Amino acid sequence: MTVSPSQTGVDASPLLALDIGGTSMRAALVSGGQVVERVEARTPRPASPDAVIAAALELARPLAARASAVGVACAGAVARGRVTATATHTFPGWVDVPLAERLGAGLGLPCAALNDARAAAWGEYAAGAGGGTTEFMFVTVSTGVGAGLVLGGRLHLAGNGLDAELGFVTVPAHWHAGSPTPAGRLAPLEFESSGTALNARAAALGFTDARALCDAAEAGDARADAEYRHSAAGLAWKIADIAALLGVTRAALGGSVGLRPGYRTRVQEALAAFPERYRPEVVHAALGADAGLIGAALWAARQAAAQTGSAQG
Repeated sequence: MTVSPSQTGVDASPLLALDIGGTSMRAALVSGGQVVERVEARTPRPASPDAVIAAALELARPLAARASAVGVACAGAVARGRVTATATHTFPGWVDVPLAERLGAGLGLPCAALNDARAAAWGEYAAGAGGGTTEFMFVTVSTGVGAGLVLGGRLHLAGNGLDAELGFVTVPAHWHAGSPTPAGRLAPLEFESSGTALNARAAALGFTDARALCDAAEAGDARADAEYRHSAAGLAWKIADIAALLGVTRAALGGSVGLRPGYRTRVQEALAAFPERYRPEVVHAALGADAGLIGAALWAARQAAAQTGSAQG
């Protein structure tokens, strides 16, 4: 059964959201499932835990007085509010950092933290493209490939923080050498289907970047289209796998590559090779770059309400 607005937190009082990325961090007030005010700053360099937390507190404090809870979306493996970086070159020293505890104490608000792709998945489910479903997946195709899953109306969260790491699953290596395995030469999906991978292919073909390659593909350039379709086909294959394993009926694509109309079309065309029962509906994410902020805020409201109910019970 689909969750109600009160269960997702859409009807809650104003909420504070933080989105901590490798390049920038954003803070926003969220009300009624929409961002109503926002501020942004560069992520400190080096992005050590102490430096990032201090900068996030400075950015968010002016908004905190009007909020009832704070939700944080952050890259990396996030489990029970603690963060361990998966890109250690971007976030050095992030090993089991109690991010939610430190930000909540610094802002004087209940705080919950999610991986950024999982936060976006919850935002899309609660207030965007996931409406009317109970088995839903959000996939971002941008610099990397990230995902989040809602199963039975619940956000899937694993104890080790690896909840829906679609970019880490393997496909046959086409552009990269991969690693020898019993099944042949494989590479992570992210190495084959991400914007970073398309940038590399663009350079090899003489295009300036991934956007130029995608533009050329959509304009009919056969060489560019072959690379574009390779990216889309790898993603489609893994979407079909998830549908077969978990019964996902709708997948929403986000990110700079995933939001392109031509990319969604190519994913749909690749999915047509699979049996119908393994072909979930593929749509574009509805909340754009705000999905993570909105999802983090709504998740924080849900967690705060659950804690209040538990204390009263």
